[in-house]
Amino acid sequence: MKVVVFGSINMDLVVTTPHLPQPGETLAGHSFFTAPGGKGANQAVAAARLGAETVMVGRVGNDSFAMPLLANLEANRVDVSQVVTDSEVSSGVAFIAVDDAGENNIIIVAGANGRIGQTDIARLRDLIAPGDILLLQLEVPLTAVLAAAQVATQKQAIIILDPAPAQTLPDELITLADIITPNETEAAILTGISVTDQASAIEAAQNLHHRGARQVLIKMGGMGALWSMVEAIRHLPPLQVEAVDSVAAGDACNGGLAAGLCAGLPLEEALPWGMAAGALATTSHGAQAAMPTHTELLDLLGGKRPSR
Repeated sequence: MKVVVFGSINMDLVVTTPHLPQPGETLAGHSFFTAPGGKGANQAVAAARLGAETVMVGRVGNDSFAMPLLANLEANRVDVSQVVTDSEVSSGVAFIAVDDAGENNIIIVAGANGRIGQTDIARLRDLIAPGDILLLQLEVPLTAVLAAAQVATQKQAIIILDPAPAQTLPDELITLADIITPNETEAAILTGISVTDQASAIEAAQNLHHRGARQVLIKMGGMGALWSMVEAIRHLPPLQVEAVDSVAAGDACNGGLAAGLCAGLPLEEALPWGMAAGALATTSHGAQAAMPTHTELLDLLGGKRPSR
């Protein structure tokens, strides 16, 4: 069993600032740094750091970002043999602003991620096997995401769909996913229901079930998460950590969930891995650099204070 990630690889360009700018506002920032990111690559690193055999399927561009992006994935034990270099475009980039409260906003330029298509699906088809876990996100073309889900279904793999960045989705994709994992914003866009508390999260989850979702995990930050099956609902309380940066917390959650399943845990026992990974990711700055180790995750789940 392995984790296969079909998705984006970006270089993040990060600015820290006292508060997020309003339209037309110019701010003096605290600092600037670059860091490997992309929702696909983030989830791959998260799963690999937690001990899962992890393979990335994606693209980088013909630029100076490509080599450090691939080197970082390899340094985190992610297999990049299925990542190709697209000679006609740049690598994907994300421009990220993070304020003193740890909130963020992000602008993404897809680059090579936007050209993922049938040749990448063919590599996925040759790679994925029954029982594998496929992690999907929406920073690559939706047609490719749907095709990847169709391939994984044919191969009897487990599909975890992160519907981010937020957008509307066809019911077919929602139906194909074994579990869909929106945050509050994404759930609202998918369902038209504003998710502000547990009751509204339940309403949104039920809407997704009506559209074919088998299991729904709504990630609600400081309110924890709601795990909904058609026949049962469970609230997952938040884990207490000192958050400094919420970038990629959702990616850490999905990677942690996949790693737990890859370790042979049933979904109910793998969900706390996702919750702990997401919480720990908020205690450090950056995306992939903030992904926790297996030891850190087990310490947090065991009640120990994280030391990062």
